[in-house]
Amino acid sequence: MKMLTSYPLFQYAYFVNDIEATIHKWAKVFGAGPFVVVPHHKTDEFMYRGTDTEADVSYAFGYLGDDMIQFIQQHDDKPSIYRDMYAAGQEGFHHVGILVNDYQGERKRLLDMGFTLACELWADDVNAGYFDTRSVNGGFTEIHGDPPHILSTFAGWKRAHELFRPGDNPIMPRR
Repeated sequence: MKMLTSYPLFQYAYFVNDIEATIHKWAKVFGAGPFVVVPHHKTDEFMYRGTDTEADVSYAFGYLGDDMIQFIQQHDDKPSIYRDMYAAGQEGFHHVGILVNDYQGERKRLLDMGFTLACELWADDVNAGYFDTRSVNGGFTEIHGDPPHILSTFAGWKRAHELFRPGDNPIMPRR
């Protein structure tokens, strides 16, 4: 089998029942954070398995060392890449993420490898696609474009982590 990707993993994402409780737990136990919370995220374009059904989800993004950690909470029971893995009340690992400078090329390569593009979206002037790679990594693989404004945002979050100290608020405002 070919390598799933030649890009390094940059993100590990978990589906959770309570974003804020999870943030506080990870900050206390692992020193992760601080996290930016994006409540009830909306996209400009969205496709889930060929339909434009977009679930009501909130996200939290923070760092633990060099790795971005993402938490996802779904507020409804609409079909989604999260409900593909977890029923209401369940939680756990969901996906790994890679930043790509050739979104269309990586998208085609993963499709050619036989992986299903389960979800694709356009938000914040960037493409993201989620491939069903559960057969090889137990979750999905997200490819995410890397335009300068995204790299700058992520660098700011990483810097906030480097300055983060025990006792600091693990939730930071979104700018």
